[in-house]
Amino acid sequence: MKIALAQIALTLGQPNLNLRTATEAVAQAARAGAELVLLPELWACGYASERFAACASQIDAGVFAQMAALARAYRVAVGGSHLERDGEQQYNTFALYGPDGTRWGAYRKIHRFLPLGEGVLAAGQQVGLAETPWGKVGLAVCYDLRFPEVFRTQALAGARLLLVVAEWPLARIAHWEALLRARAIENQAFVAAVNRVGESAGTRFGGMSMVLSPRGDVVAQAGSTETLLLAEVDLAEADAYRAAFPALRHRRPEAYRL
Repeated sequence: MKIALAQIALTLGQPNLNLRTATEAVAQAARAGAELVLLPELWACGYASERFAACASQIDAGVFAQMAALARAYRVAVGGSHLERDGEQQYNTFALYGPDGTRWGAYRKIHRFLPLGEGVLAAGQQVGLAETPWGKVGLAVCYDLRFPEVFRTQALAGARLLLVVAEWPLARIAHWEALLRARAIENQAFVAAVNRVGESAGTRFGGMSMVLSPRGDVVAQAGSTETLLLAEVDLAEADAYRAAFPALRHRRPEAYRL
């Protein structure tokens, strides 16, 4: 499969401008033959915490409906996170839509990053896993990357591809690279992770979107400027590697205690 990571700059609190940028990226990815396009975390509004309520949509409405429409228009799967409104609560939700606009999965971010204002959002209560034509796919958002339990749960459930959407700051970009590589190696899975670039409210974001193999090798990696990163992966490689080097089967959870 061919994956496209839309490493774009966002305009804080301006969903119409960001939709224009996202549409251009999805169109370019479709022309390049991509089957899956990932947009960054909170791609429509950015971390404008004072405007979270105004930006939020019900699932499959508003910005989520725009993602589904992009998928239908360009016949590619489209994923990314946006603010979901559910009654009195709001969530940072990663939704993944198939090329016919059908929602394949939605994951509410479990680990909120409080320094950027996510404390006003509710926390998700379940690890993200989507059923796709490529098999089970793990869904995670930014700060989740620091919690390996999320990705191990996905891998043990059969995911061979782990997707991460993020707004990861430049100041900690070395952690981004190290943690992504670790998540790929320890779970023997492909990892595709998209990060935004640009600056918002005094925070610079680091880019360095990448696709990693189950061995932790870099399949493709972007720099720190706007770009559309394309990578081809064969998920059967994850099966072959897990069979040849069955580290996941060597786990001994009964001994993981003090």
